[in-house]
Amino acid sequence: QVQLAESGGGMVQSGGSLRLSCAASVLTFSNPAMGWFRQAPGKEREFVATITRGGSMTSYADSVKGRFTVSRDNAKNTMYLQMNSLRPEDTANYYCAAGAYSTSPRSYPYWGQGTQVTVSS
Repeated sequence: QVQLAESGGGMVQSGGSLRLSCAASVLTFSNPAMGWFRQAPGKEREFVATITRGGSMTSYADSVKGRFTVSRDNAKNTMYLQMNSLRPEDTANYYCAAGAYSTSPRSYPYWGQGTQVTVSS
């Protein structure tokens, strides 16, 4: 059964940090890659970060490079997104997804429900 569940969202001031978690079923976590995407009101869903099944390869959107870190614990079937130096423009609903190693949301057939991140100035 395919299951993805995000947690860890919330409200934080600009410059603060949050860590998002994505708990997945064993079947879902066995996909070639896991990714994080975000969507702000009135905007399209955009790529944030992705990590391969073994964790050896990662990729980030330019807007988050150097501030966000994606990781995974395969023993716990959980992926993480450590977000530091948060900015108001990072405010969005954050989704985790499972699929191919790609920056395109079309490469990920499985999605969680999302967790809201709000950064105040």
